[in-house]
Amino acid sequence: MKNKIGFWGYPPPEIIKRVKNEYPDAKWFDLDFDLSDRVPDVNILPVSYCKIIKQIINNSLYFQDELIKIIAPVGKDKCDSGWFAAQLLKDMGFNVEETKFESFEYRSEVVISTSNMPLYDKITTITANIVADKIDNSNIVQCKPKFGFWGVPPNDLEVLRLFPDETHVYGWTRCVEAKVPADIELEMYVDPDVPTVFYAQAFCSKTQLAKYLANKYNGLYIDIDDYATNSVKAKIEAFLRLR
Repeated sequence: MKNKIGFWGYPPPEIIKRVKNEYPDAKWFDLDFDLSDRVPDVNILPVSYCKIIKQIINNSLYFQDELIKIIAPVGKDKCDSGWFAAQLLKDMGFNVEETKFESFEYRSEVVISTSNMPLYDKITTITANIVADKIDNSNIVQCKPKFGFWGVPPNDLEVLRLFPDETHVYGWTRCVEAKVPADIELEMYVDPDVPTVFYAQAFCSKTQLAKYLANKYNGLYIDIDDYATNSVKAKIEAFLRLR
C-alpha cells in the first residue's frame, strides 16, 4: 500500500505544505535515515561512496511499494550526489519531484544550534523540524559555547553523545535551522575562538569544506564512512579534553 512520502535533505517549505495538502494521510519518511539493520544494500552504487546517498537508494528500493512519491532536493541546498540519486530513481520508475531550496526568503532565527540542549537533541530536533515545522522555542535556554560541531547530521548519531551540552552547531545543520540550506556564507561560519570538530560524511564533497575550515580555525577534522570507530571516538574525546 502506497502511504509514504519519501524525501531527503530540506525540501522548500512551500512544497512540503503543498504535498501535505495533496496527501494529508501520508506518512513522511526521511530516506537518508540509517535502516541498515533491516534494509539490505542493493549494490547499485560503488563500495566507496557516501553512506547517506547509499541509504537513500537502498531505502527507496526496499520501500518502493509504499512510496507515493519522492521529494528530491538536487540544488546547492543538497549536493550533486543527491541530483544523481534523483536521476537514478526516476530511471528506475519512481515518482520523483526534484526541488531546489536556494532562496533566503524563509530565513529565521537560530536558537536550537546555540542552546544548552544535548548535541544529539539539538541535531535531531533540527532535522525533525524540517517536516514538523512547529518547534516551541520559548523554553530553549541559550548558552555560551565551549565547543563547536560543524557539519551535517552524521550517519552515526551516537557520536554526538561524546560532546558536552555547551556545544554549538555550525555548518549545514545550522543552515537548516535558519531555513537557508544553500547559504554558503553561513555554512562556512564558525566562532573562531571556539574549539570545533569539523565533520563530514566520508566520500562527501563537503569534506573539502570541512578539511579547509579545520585547518583555518585549528579544529579537528574527521570523516566517518558508516559508524565511528574507537579510534575516531578517541580523537574526539582527546580533542575535547585537551582543548
